[in-house]
Amino acid sequence: MSKLGNALAKIRTLEELAGNNTAIHRLHPMAKLITTFAYLFAVISFEKYDLSGLIPFTLYPVIMMSLSETPYRPLLARLLVALPFSFFAALSNVFLERTVAFEYAGISVSFGLISFVSVIVKTMLTVMAVLILAATTPMEKTAHELIRLKVPKIFVIQLMLTYRYIGALIEETGNMIMSYHMRSPRQKGIELGHAGTFVGQLILRSFDKAERIYYAMKCRGFDGEYGAAASGPAASADWIFTVGMIVVFTAMRLVNISIVLGDIMGRLSGGM
Repeated sequence: MSKLGNALAKIRTLEELAGNNTAIHRLHPMAKLITTFAYLFAVISFEKYDLSGLIPFTLYPVIMMSLSETPYRPLLARLLVALPFSFFAALSNVFLERTVAFEYAGISVSFGLISFVSVIVKTMLTVMAVLILAATTPMEKTAHELIRLKVPKIFVIQLMLTYRYIGALIEETGNMIMSYHMRSPRQKGIELGHAGTFVGQLILRSFDKAERIYYAMKCRGFDGEYGAAASGPAASADWIFTVGMIVVFTAMRLVNISIVLGDIMGRLSGGM
């Protein structure tokens, strides 16, 4: 029960963070959405061996979290959930690409290891960017802006309902586990022989709850539109922020700032 409670609390934490009132929170949702898309595109477009080019992009999540007063711990905890998938997906590169790229202090570094680290870094940056968007923008406003960007409505509704229904599913699972332990107080978990029945009942109750949620939404006039989440037109400051960030991302993508700074530092140290 404690694990389910923690999972439900984590979902609600993002919703609570999205209700804060900082300069980043006050930005128009469309501005933040376009900025996030531009950041994701810039990060993903790097080649798998271009690890140094990704380093400057770590400034974006750090600065955004600082300006939005978003605590690091909740977002990092969610980031750890995504890392195992990219870790095992990129692990094969270490064994398949053994060509030595360079040597440092007598240690050979292969292209496979570089691509492995690059995938991990890309995962961290992209997931953090999406989490920052979720922590600074209510989900309803994000869904409304996605529809304005001509994203197919069926995908937006599916995303919205999945996000909302996860919490309801966790609560339903918690109620069933509590009922099970009340009938079998000495059991620490669910017996293997009862697992099939438990999962079957959970699926049936999930279908029933989903149907009741659907009818409740229809009774409230939901037709796939998010009119109540409209944020009005974006101000000039919102577009200045968006254009400025796109320019910065483009510059960091075209110019390897890490190499440029390394050359400058090398020249300065050589001149001394």
